[in-house]
Amino acid sequence: MKFTNGTLLASLLAVAIVASAAPLKTDPAKSMVSASFKQMNVPVEAKFTKFAASIDYDAAKPDAAKASVEIDTASLDLGDPLMNKEVAKKDWFNSAQFPKASFVSSGIKAAGPGKMTVTGKLSIKGKTTDVSFPLTVKSEAGKHTFDGALPIKRLAYNIGDGEWKDTSMVADEVVIKFRVSAAQ
Repeated sequence: MKFTNGTLLASLLAVAIVASAAPLKTDPAKSMVSASFKQMNVPVEAKFTKFAASIDYDAAKPDAAKASVEIDTASLDLGDPLMNKEVAKKDWFNSAQFPKASFVSSGIKAAGPGKMTVTGKLSIKGKTTDVSFPLTVKSEAGKHTFDGALPIKRLAYNIGDGEWKDTSMVADEVVIKFRVSAAQ
């Protein structure tokens, strides 16, 4: 097959477009998702040890970005195996029936240098709500780090049923914090 300069240029451009449209590869060793809350007015931070993030991001077109995150609800590590088992039970995450929590973006808008506003759907324990949160992006040598925090009310997602609805024991406000490191 013989390529003309125009055909070769068009082919290279098509390859470049396809390459830039591919989701970034997440680096799990440099990424994390955690939940911060107060228990009996004492700050607690627990990490989710299993999650997957998919980010389609081009720094030249931030408004075209898309993101989704899926978290294994039974992977919340509170630092105590008994407490870890407890939060997987029906009154908390009910991980047997709802093994995953998820976020899917519906819009990502530039909000200044290195800053974006993300909107989308957050689903936890069968309840889906619209959410919006700020996000910072640091890019260097083809690698991107996305940092954000999303405050939620746990009772809006039925997290903490029965005696655990009492917010004097475990506060209603939970902040989901995340850092996702990714590259092409």
